[in-house]
Amino acid sequence: MNQIKNKFTIVVLGLLVLVSCHGLEELNENPDKIGSDNVDPNLLVPTVINGVGKTVVSLGFGDLAGVMQHTQKDGWSSGHNAYDWGNDSHSWNNYYSLLINDKTLIEKAEIDNLDFHHGVGLIMKSYLFGLLTDLWGDAPYTNALRGDEGAEFFDATFDDQKTIYEGIQADLEIANGLLSKSQDSYFSINEAQDILYGGDVAKWRKFANSLSLRYYMRLSAKEPGIAEQGIKRILSNSSQFPLILSAEDDANMAYVGNTNNDSWPTNTKFDTDPQGSYFRIKMGATLVEAMQALDDPRLGIWANKIEQPIVLDVTDYVDENTGERHVSQATVDSYVNTVGYPVNYDKNYVGLPTAMTFGAAYNLSENVNQGSYNLHVSQLNDIYKEASGDLLQARLISAAEVNFIIAEAASKGWVSGSAELYYNEGIKQSLNAWGVGDSYADYISGSAAYGSFEDIITQKWIASWSSATEAWFDYRRTGLPELQTGPASKRPALPLRFYYHINEIDNNSNSTEAIDKLEPTQYKGDDVSNNSAWSKMWLLQGTSKPY
Repeated sequence: MNQIKNKFTIVVLGLLVLVSCHGLEELNENPDKIGSDNVDPNLLVPTVINGVGKTVVSLGFGDLAGVMQHTQKDGWSSGHNAYDWGNDSHSWNNYYSLLINDKTLIEKAEIDNLDFHHGVGLIMKSYLFGLLTDLWGDAPYTNALRGDEGAEFFDATFDDQKTIYEGIQADLEIANGLLSKSQDSYFSINEAQDILYGGDVAKWRKFANSLSLRYYMRLSAKEPGIAEQGIKRILSNSSQFPLILSAEDDANMAYVGNTNNDSWPTNTKFDTDPQGSYFRIKMGATLVEAMQALDDPRLGIWANKIEQPIVLDVTDYVDENTGERHVSQATVDSYVNTVGYPVNYDKNYVGLPTAMTFGAAYNLSENVNQGSYNLHVSQLNDIYKEASGDLLQARLISAAEVNFIIAEAASKGWVSGSAELYYNEGIKQSLNAWGVGDSYADYISGSAAYGSFEDIITQKWIASWSSATEAWFDYRRTGLPELQTGPASKRPALPLRFYYHINEIDNNSNSTEAIDKLEPTQYKGDDVSNNSAWSKMWLLQGTSKPY
């Protein structure tokens, strides 16, 4: 795949502000706006891909990595560790802004008969609307993005989730057809501007069908009949529906690293604050301990070993030869009485417990400033200090995920073949993606050997590192992994969705109906309406999952 090129121009459309479509009447009269009649679609392709890629990382390496306990923060942590969200926490405006750009790409491609660009546009549309409905629930869809057509579209209606999923599948099927010809059948492809696949039509086609498989499995608890039929159709005809089955076809967007805007979000090149993002994020104990139990070779790729292991001794001192910190029982007792957690004496990797109240002091840290370096807890690997690198990718969908989906389908009896075979392949492709493929034989013959359906979801959760949003969506429909909240968590259960933002509630009367359709759970707490992160959207209602 190609990295984002320095010279590429990100097009900022005049349409960007016309998101869903309300309260911006005066902006709909701009005679100079850029539209499908006067824009080069090759400039729109990287704009949309870049926006989607950074969104995926901001979610799956951000707060949702905290929800799924891949990471925890020991500074400025409430949204990450404790899910202390509200109706001002997450806005979908950026998603609809990207969709406006994408709509223009699709319209220009249709006018100029550019099948490649049309297919790419439909895939990105599906990806974005998939995120929107997965994160919030019902959302403007059918009449969204039409604010420039007149005042009647300023308050777009909220479509139900089923309609959105049906629309996604329809668009992906069209994209599959548009991208089904030989590479030399397409024209006007600028390889440098396709920062995902370098203009490789066959790989984009695999991306489309892999997304289709993802969204069918998303429906498996709510609409198992629809999910089974769709998955069978895709998997029964590999020539008509090619998939991403090898890590070399993963939909990954690289970071350039020339400015803070195009660099990995925890880089220390542009964020030189000693309490910056890199230093706030620690490995989550849940993930670390699960990977240690499996002797997982990916742990060393994602995390640094602790700088100063702790040894219980009769007195307190630091051994200059071994680099170990020796502590007395009195020191340990004082720490436990103050912080409330036992000391972790592991000499290699130590993760931060979930939603603890005084994370900066964990494991006898003597630097108790929040967001500071902790000698006794695993920081992220040094690669995450860099602005760019081979492994610093926005991972939109992977061969590992696709193989785990097929393994799950096989475990349900929906497709022929062995669930274990596809489970093994999912692990293999994840190890390949992270550069430790030579560890596969030992890993799969050891603790990671297939035993049950739970193993599929657990390995899929591990493989979703830096893209934990998918793990959250899997957790909601399966209840796996069985994650527990911490003492600082806002509720004694993991959240299920984002709150509709206050701006949307205030400016779009249709939001009331969408909120009323949400089903509150016993964890709704003091939320004043059904607009709660602990309310069930249609997708989860009646499934008994995850609680």
